[in-house]
Amino acid sequence: MAVPLPTEATRWRCTLCGNLTRFDVTRSSRVVEFVHLDLAGEPNVEEREVLTETVESVRCRWCNAVDQIELVDRPGAAAEAAEQAKRA
Repeated sequence: MAVPLPTEATRWRCTLCGNLTRFDVTRSSRVVEFVHLDLAGEPNVEEREVLTETVESVRCRWCNAVDQIELVDRPGAAAEAAEQAKRA
């Protein structure tokens, strides 16, 4: 089951322990990379384009809960949105 990514206005929170800062994230991605090999054959990725990326699971680093992560509002996000709406 894909997990939604946090946005500028949201962040992850563990529903079991309340953790807001430490998570193990398992991702699947398809990328195109420009790899430059030096004369010794050592690779160096100089450009990377992400074609698709899916967060498969998020595990709380504190209590090891899986599938217990929710999106919650970031502190001050509502105030910032209101301020931007006033300017528009």
